[in-house]
Amino acid sequence: GVMCKGSNEFTVDDHFAGKAAVVQEVYDRLMAALRRIGPVHEEPKKTSIHLVCCSALAGVAVRKDYLVLNIKTDYRIESPRVTKREQLSARRFHHKVKLSSPREVDAELQRWLKDAYDLSGGVPLS
Repeated sequence: GVMCKGSNEFTVDDHFAGKAAVVQEVYDRLMAALRRIGPVHEEPKKTSIHLVCCSALAGVAVRKDYLVLNIKTDYRIESPRVTKREQLSARRFHHKVKLSSPREVDAELQRWLKDAYDLSGGVPLS
């Protein structure tokens, strides 16, 4: 009667085990911001948590005392907050943003999330 672990052997909680409490706060604030935009579900993977509505709109990698948020947009975000930028095609950009405080889930970040949400084919609540 050994339970086989399928591909969903990772949980969101696993990602936060042994991490600073503030990281969980940042994540909760991020999810609250996303869910104000529209329905989102979490897909925990081995190294990150994919945030998905119709297709992946963002990813979260949990570090010891911060989150790395990977946002997908169709334009280049010009901001000092972006630590790494990758252009996948003419209208596809990935941006990594480091979040170490719930305060950083602010109006600017929420705008980027909204753009990512729209891009992924989600139907916003508003």
